[in-house]
Amino acid sequence: MKYTGIIPARYASSRFPGKPLVMIDGKSMIMRVYEQAIKVSGFDQVVVATDDEAIFNHVKKQGGKVMMTSSQHGSGTERCFEVAHNLGLVNEEQVVVNIQGDEPFIDPAQIERVMASFADASVEIATLAKKIDDLTELLSPNSVKVALGENGQAVYFSRHPVPFARGVDQPDWLQHHTYYKHVGLYAYKASVLKRLVGLSPSAIELAESLEQLRWLAHGFKISVELTDIESQAVDIPEDLLKFNPKV
Repeated sequence: MKYTGIIPARYASSRFPGKPLVMIDGKSMIMRVYEQAIKVSGFDQVVVATDDEAIFNHVKKQGGKVMMTSSQHGSGTERCFEVAHNLGLVNEEQVVVNIQGDEPFIDPAQIERVMASFADASVEIATLAKKIDDLTELLSPNSVKVALGENGQAVYFSRHPVPFARGVDQPDWLQHHTYYKHVGLYAYKASVLKRLVGLSPSAIELAESLEQLRWLAHGFKISVELTDIESQAVDIPEDLLKFNPKV
């Protein structure tokens, strides 16, 4: 099995326009993600996928591999598929790893853990989750939760805590059940990725605004690996304060 890492990078983020090019301790966020990704053992190649010329030129100037993609994509999954298709990967025994472009200090071990899922030939899609230890995070709609089955596969993703702890006061939920935060790192067999981009939106996806629910609704299985590494994503400018004094 071969592995390709793809980092979708849009300029026109509604909450933080130009986010991939923001500088953190003298280096752009997109190049920090790229340099972490190329440390991963097992990648045949890592490609930044963007619809913006400024990002394209920046990555190319810094020596990174980058590809222009359509501005019409509705998700990083679609952007990844365009790159995989253009590279001729979709009909190969290939795994495509969708690496979030807004986690400048992502640990290569997290990516490698998701890639290791494909040692099991039955795995179609893999992702990552971390145990939740903080009640505020559990209750926040910005922190996506994932409920796991006994086989380590995702049962459901939600912005609400799942499952509901019946008969337990909400402040005590973490003492009565193990909850997991979804870490937005995906890997797909290239042949599966080709099928995912042809799916129509599902009702549960539209309700929660979570693309991965489309895959579950259409019968795809999502294997979930666990990590104890805390990821730090940048969604809004204030999130850069997490990296002080590096900003």
